[in-house]
Amino acid sequence: MENSYYNRLNDICASKNSHLCIGLDFDLDKIKNPNIKDLNSLESFIKDIIDATIDNCSVYKPNFAFYEKYGPSGMILLQNIVSHINKRSIVIADAKRGDIGNTSRNYAQSIFDYYNFDAVTIAPYMGSDSIQPFIDYSNKGIYVLCLTSNKSAMEFQYKFSDNNYLYEDVTKLALSLNRNNNIGLVVGATKQENMKKIRNLAPSLTWLVPGIGAQGGDLEKSVSISNSNKSIGIINVSRSIIYAGNQSIDDIRSAAIDYNKKINNFLN
Repeated sequence: MENSYYNRLNDICASKNSHLCIGLDFDLDKIKNPNIKDLNSLESFIKDIIDATIDNCSVYKPNFAFYEKYGPSGMILLQNIVSHINKRSIVIADAKRGDIGNTSRNYAQSIFDYYNFDAVTIAPYMGSDSIQPFIDYSNKGIYVLCLTSNKSAMEFQYKFSDNNYLYEDVTKLALSLNRNNNIGLVVGATKQENMKKIRNLAPSLTWLVPGIGAQGGDLEKSVSISNSNKSIGIINVSRSIIYAGNQSIDDIRSAAIDYNKKINNFLN
């Protein structure tokens, strides 16, 4: 499909020589910069970060929780971030939506039509009818939670039934629904022992790979496995970039450049 999400993502990665995703997950309590005191100053800071890193960053991923906690003002900030990026990079709504079909349809309209995100993360627990309304936006991306980095992922994702782990069933479902070439998987970087199995089950699906940096995921293995079989693996880094050094724009830019160089070294 010429105008598919996959093709747009591939073009942006190629033009920027970047498979880096920066997680824009800001907490005012953790920002050292004394000039960042409220949402207005935070907005200016985030926009400066975007402008300083966008040549090295193909994807940005704000997590909704870091904005929703501020109520309507936080959601306006989120909307302004998407507008500021203005299609210069892909923007993924890390919202982990997933509900019955009619509710998911409204979620999709909110994220894609109102907030104008390019892609979204989806929780697949309620099955394919909770995912389909997002897939119907054929030029938008959907990243289905498959195998995550958190410790308690073991409680569900490794359940074994009918000779499959649950995360394998999720992989197969995502592959079967990928008619618009716009479905990917969220695969945590701390799960190297399972990455090859997932890649072999679904060689064509794009990946969003969190867990690098503060969570201790192996960068080299994450890059090489997620980008094998001519697939696209996007490597998400959040705290190790946005809280780098003294949290100056120069420190943040340097961290983004450094991560992008490391990722590219493992791609070659």
